[in-house]
Amino acid sequence: MTIIIAEAGVNHNGNEEIAHSLVHAAAKAGADIIKFQTFRAEELTTQHTLQANYQLKNSNKDQSQLSMLKKLELSDEAFINIKMVCDDLGIGFMSTAFDLASLNFLVQKIGVETLKIPSGEITNAPLILEHAITGKDIILSTGMSNIDEIRNALAVIAFGYTSSSETLPQGQLLTKFFESRVAQESIKNKVTLLHCTSEYPAPFEDLNLNAMHTLAKEFNLQIGYSDHSLGIEVSIAAVGMGAQVIEKHFTLDNGMEGPDHQASIEPDELERMVQSIRNVDLATGSADKNIQTSEIKNLSVVRKSIVALDEISLGEVFSKKNIGIKRPGTGLSPFKYWDYLGKKSQHVYHAGDLIDE
Repeated sequence: MTIIIAEAGVNHNGNEEIAHSLVHAAAKAGADIIKFQTFRAEELTTQHTLQANYQLKNSNKDQSQLSMLKKLELSDEAFINIKMVCDDLGIGFMSTAFDLASLNFLVQKIGVETLKIPSGEITNAPLILEHAITGKDIILSTGMSNIDEIRNALAVIAFGYTSSSETLPQGQLLTKFFESRVAQESIKNKVTLLHCTSEYPAPFEDLNLNAMHTLAKEFNLQIGYSDHSLGIEVSIAAVGMGAQVIEKHFTLDNGMEGPDHQASIEPDELERMVQSIRNVDLATGSADKNIQTSEIKNLSVVRKSIVALDEISLGEVFSKKNIGIKRPGTGLSPFKYWDYLGKKSQHVYHAGDLIDE
């Protein structure tokens, strides 16, 4: 079954009560996991960093990233409380750590079992390494990156999983290490790659869902999709194309002030997306091609048999004029039609009778 991550991100607007409401909405919708973002603004950005264009547009405020992000922080205590709400409602808790202190808090205090490395951190080798050193499973989002950058990030993860050293080998040495059996085995069942287009909302023409197949072929890892497009159809399509994890931003209300609300779906859409994905999971089924149990009752109704087209006397020769193919399918298979042409009838038949020789 597809793992569905409801990405709350910072759509709580720095308010713990809104965060609790997001947990309730995600659980009601049937999502497997709700994910937040854990950071300390001063550790994440300098005071000189401008907002991204989508942040400026959606927040309606010309301010630095630092000013914007400080308003979106939640305290450690708030996250502990949020995790308790998740446990009570039976929905998984995740949060993206954007700095080492936040990572240590999530692992040591919250006890998260799976870590998420966002697209913007895919070149942050020191932070990636710290994620891997924890030994936890990792979901790596690949927006704004190419194959070489993804390979480099995976090499750092493999190194962190297998080495006690905190100093990465450089250049060709890291590349050679990543190609080793030890490195490949270390990430095989522990890392999931999410294809992603990092724009909010992401234009449909830039989504390139087929890139999931490229990632799967190149790295032989579990593949998923982080969806920043409007609506829910792309996430559903991604599951049909093989995504095993879906991450989708959601909010309580698109009209709320904040950088991500306008590119997020609301709870009713999240519920429809979850149900649609569950239906696709069921429909994907097995690669075997056999008659399904639900089809058996229809075989005799819609298939055909060899029947008499007219009165046929005992000893009369079967021909194209007196036998044909019609429903029901309870008699001789039409594949035997040619075997009977030219043979003499051993019975008397009325028009419409099944040939039974």
